[in-house]
Amino acid sequence: MTKISSETLGTQPIGKLLIQQAVPASIGILVMSLNMIVDTAFLGNWIGGLAISAVQVVLPFTFFIGAIGLAIGIGGSSVLSRALGSGDHDKALRVFGNQTTLTFLISGSLALVGLLFQDFFIGFLGAEDSFKEYALVYYKIVLYGIVMLSMAMMGNNVIRAEGKPKFAMVAMILPAIGNIFLDYLLINVMGYGMEGAAWATFISYAICFGFILWFFIVKSELQLNLECIKLKKKIVNEISGLSFVTLARQGTIAVLGILLNNVLGNYGDELDIASYGIIRTVLMFALFPVIGVNQGFMPIAGYNYGAEKFQRVRESINTSITYGGILAILIFIIIMVFPQEFISIFVSTKESLDPETLADNREILKRTPSALRIVFLATPVIIVQLIGSAYFQSIGKVIPALLLSLTKQGFFLIPLILLLPPFLGVLGVWIAFPIADVLSTILTGYYLNREVRKTLALPKTA
Repeated sequence: MTKISSETLGTQPIGKLLIQQAVPASIGILVMSLNMIVDTAFLGNWIGGLAISAVQVVLPFTFFIGAIGLAIGIGGSSVLSRALGSGDHDKALRVFGNQTTLTFLISGSLALVGLLFQDFFIGFLGAEDSFKEYALVYYKIVLYGIVMLSMAMMGNNVIRAEGKPKFAMVAMILPAIGNIFLDYLLINVMGYGMEGAAWATFISYAICFGFILWFFIVKSELQLNLECIKLKKKIVNEISGLSFVTLARQGTIAVLGILLNNVLGNYGDELDIASYGIIRTVLMFALFPVIGVNQGFMPIAGYNYGAEKFQRVRESINTSITYGGILAILIFIIIMVFPQEFISIFVSTKESLDPETLADNREILKRTPSALRIVFLATPVIIVQLIGSAYFQSIGKVIPALLLSLTKQGFFLIPLILLLPPFLGVLGVWIAFPIADVLSTILTGYYLNREVRKTLALPKTA
């Protein structure tokens, strides 16, 4: 039998493997982040700050449906990685087939519900009258293509689990580049405004889905057949347990987004919602190398745990935290020194703008830099929380993975956002972020250290 590429996860040096896995993931995330930056900048400069607010209120719902694929992809790929690590290629194939069916059925059903009850959801998500029309236009068109995004997010994680991160990177880069070009064409050149922004996003989903479909037909070692895509209770249960960890985390993020939009609207105004839209985009962009390290870590840990090479698992944890920590400190310094430069990308202060839009943009530029600094205060320590929750998920321990993945957003950030603004106003929202980061890192670090001493110290290395 020809040696499959996934076997290198159990043989190459951990540092080299982590770089091989993390760099393509980081590049892909970087390009996607640049896409978000350009997208947000185009909206702010060519349509206005309220367009950013509109996209910000729509994102939690569309994000959650797309995250169905991410959850099934990450959860199922944990099972798939361990199956490949133990040499059970047939199980890996069945897992992938069931991932495909589950993603299509669940995301398709949610998209249909979202379209049937669009007026209810737009109001529930926090759209205010000043930008509700923008939000509804964007919402409807993006939902038409959300199933493609969900399928692509699932497939991307399977590609990475196969040990082929460069293809996963390309799958993220192509739609990002396409979306930037289409934004320019449809918004600026053809003048379609918010509708153009939405169709650019829809087409970018189709590009990503098309590339991933091509990969699995032509390049993958997991060649599906009709038998594989039939749902099997045992496989579904195994996928679902681990997928629920990611889905709960992403669902909590979606709830957090809805809560933030409503709290910022209540204690501030639509410009504070726009500020958070910008901060959210900067978070995604600035943390791309840290998230890349985290994504690169998971298949390495899962494969070696499945192969009972526990010393390699322990080494992958230490190396990932070290690399990620160094990157996080550098990011922290850059944000603290250059907040104004980041914010100025997203809004224009050209005198040619109409007076109302110009006034809004200037106010956003005034408010957002200090908020950005506060949100990033705990950046140097977040890698411990990311690696800790990812470790338990990659080795198939559902309950600790679930609880630790919810610590920041669910256990700390959401309660803090409810408690602090009545006393501190909008400032309370921003302060809640670093407090939640520190508390979740302390808790995760404790449980990760205990697990490493208890499990990975056992003399079972191969």
